[in-house]
Amino acid sequence: MSVPNRNWNYPTPIKFGCGRIAELAEHCKSVGITKPLLVTDKALASLPITSQALDVMDKGGLGRAVFSEVDPNPNEGNMAAGIAVYKAGGHDGVICFGGGSALDLGKMIALMADQRADLSVWDLEDVDDWYTRADATKIAPIVAVPTTAGTGSEVGRAGVLTNSATHKKKIIFHPKLMPAVTICDPELTVGMPAFITAGTGMDALAHCLEAYCSPFYHPMSQGIALEGMRLVFENLPKVYKDPKDIEARAHMMSAAAMGAVAFQKGLGAIHSLSHPVGAVYGTHHGTTNACVMPMVLDYNRAAIEERIEKAAAYIGIAGGFDGFRAAVVALNKELNIPDTLTKMGVKREDLDMLTEMALEDPSCGGNPIEMTRENTRALFDTCM
Repeated sequence: MSVPNRNWNYPTPIKFGCGRIAELAEHCKSVGITKPLLVTDKALASLPITSQALDVMDKGGLGRAVFSEVDPNPNEGNMAAGIAVYKAGGHDGVICFGGGSALDLGKMIALMADQRADLSVWDLEDVDDWYTRADATKIAPIVAVPTTAGTGSEVGRAGVLTNSATHKKKIIFHPKLMPAVTICDPELTVGMPAFITAGTGMDALAHCLEAYCSPFYHPMSQGIALEGMRLVFENLPKVYKDPKDIEARAHMMSAAAMGAVAFQKGLGAIHSLSHPVGAVYGTHHGTTNACVMPMVLDYNRAAIEERIEKAAAYIGIAGGFDGFRAAVVALNKELNIPDTLTKMGVKREDLDMLTEMALEDPSCGGNPIEMTRENTRALFDTCM
């Protein structure tokens, strides 16, 4: 198939198709943005796709303001620097442009730039109804433009921010963090380095897999997660081998959005392990997810074996649970993903600390088997 241009509205207006970055200015104007700040990461800032987006903004009369001081695991310092640029420039909206880090930080800037001075971003963690502490009328409109296919932050109502003092990742939530418009242009992902293609793609698989295995009742997410897994297994090897396979790129961009939609059903041990590892060691999130995925499958086997057998049959993987696990291991190997946390730099002397951090992570609440101090520490051991 060729890649069709389609307009979807699930869960927010999505403009999907090749070349649709050309519509950036008109979509900003449609949601009331007249002077946007484009937030991206340091690596992307100097690339042609960013210049292309800035040119579209400029020609549309929106200027070409950009903020790119975004770390791979963004923190409150990055947010404060971005807010300073946002206020100094008199901006009225944010274009989140890039991978998960840029999308998440752009959301945080839009959320916090105009809130009252005594409100901390940590007061808006995804706990109970903490989001009601924010003044929703002061949240700037957001247009999201993903340039990777992994996190799915372009269709999410939250962002992940690392507390630089505690080295803990926090999920910051507000319903108005859902981008007002998302542009999914597969051509923007063609220039990704191979390791980013691999890591972000495995992040999409982790989202779909954990949502599918979560014990909570949400049939809509269940179906989306299942098809998302199929798209990743079928298309991630293709784009890794041939970065210019635009059809496979499009399917991966869809899978990334599907994973983020699906994981409202829940995440689990993959994420509760990778969040602290990423916060402490600065590892790539999706790569860390992929590294621990086979071991987490083993950890949860008693609760998920039958469900995984059904998924394997749908995806076309022979051998039930064991075949599915073997397919994950084979995919990791094909993508040059490290097979242990030791190879990612994790030290055994930190495992007790990482265990405590994993148990505090909200993702562990969606795991099919209850995560305890004892079994989580043992899981970390198997990942080494």
